[in-house]
Amino acid sequence: MKRLILSLVAVATATVGFAQDLPSNPEPGKCYVRCTTPDVYENETVSIQSTPAYKKLSVVPATYETVTERVLVKEASKQLRVIPATYKTETRTYVKKQAGSTITISPASFGKSTETIEIKPAYAQWEMSSVPPAECTSSNPDDCRYWCYKGYPAEYTTVSVTTLANDASFNRVPVAEQSGTYTVRVVDQPARVEEIDIPAEYANITRTILKSDAATTESVVPATQQTITREKLVSKGGLTVWSEVDCALVEENNLQINWATGSSTLTAADKAEIDAKLLSVLNNTPGSKVEVASHTDSRGSKTSNQALSERRAQSVANYLISKGINNSRIVANGYGENRLKNRCADGVSCTEREHKANRRTTFRLINN
Repeated sequence: MKRLILSLVAVATATVGFAQDLPSNPEPGKCYVRCTTPDVYENETVSIQSTPAYKKLSVVPATYETVTERVLVKEASKQLRVIPATYKTETRTYVKKQAGSTITISPASFGKSTETIEIKPAYAQWEMSSVPPAECTSSNPDDCRYWCYKGYPAEYTTVSVTTLANDASFNRVPVAEQSGTYTVRVVDQPARVEEIDIPAEYANITRTILKSDAATTESVVPATQQTITREKLVSKGGLTVWSEVDCALVEENNLQINWATGSSTLTAADKAEIDAKLLSVLNNTPGSKVEVASHTDSRGSKTSNQALSERRAQSVANYLISKGINNSRIVANGYGENRLKNRCADGVSCTEREHKANRRTTFRLINN
């Protein structure tokens, strides 16, 4: 941005809307910059459920035990000496295995979904026009520029979450009772005339009985959470006042940064240079904005030089942000080899000193 010199003549020739916003009682030959209060944000953490709580079921199978019983297999009778008794056989049933049941498990099933979270709210800021209107008659094109209050939309992010489709369940299937049989001889016709006692006969049988039926045990798998960090607007910034500054600060000021070849990393000496020349200026003019510009010499391709200059300018911006300067006050631009200060373009033979003059990083206070 060219030097902004405000005078009574400049105020008189400015547009009505812009003139009302210029400094009151400016002095000829003085330089001013518009200082703005930045939007203030703070990070807040929100928690969302990643997976729901659900039940897990386990089967405890039925248990059985085997018992032995003494049963009558031949009744007592009498025997006649003359006419012996006659017998017949009968079949009798008993419960060999009592009825029970079995259980099958259907585990829980899940689905996928997404949730959209606002990570940065919408905002707006004042911006100056970059090109003066064609009908501007002033010798100073800055007199005809105008301000616009430009809005920017909110920013969102989408995260994946797991949903519970069907919870775990179980199905009980009955197991039928099992029966057994045994035979017994009973007296069909007792003896007559002389009776002889015939004792009863017994036998041992075994059978399986239900000790405990099948059952289930239940445990709860708790829900899991994940946290999302998002920006929250605490206070809205805006235009404040014009501040008088040293006129040299609105022109390009060189930073003695010795970039290593192909590197965009700041050394301790580079940071000390930024602290002394640039950070102190920003701290002494609260709300002012600065352009950090980085340039390269013509050696190497234009594409690589452009990218390198952008990285170096951003390194300075990042360092200022780490020192507490709001990023809305910093404009980081890389110009590659597009703004050479001397004749040393591609194909021109130059000394190392001449090339070094083009490898520079500068700053200047700006209004837009």
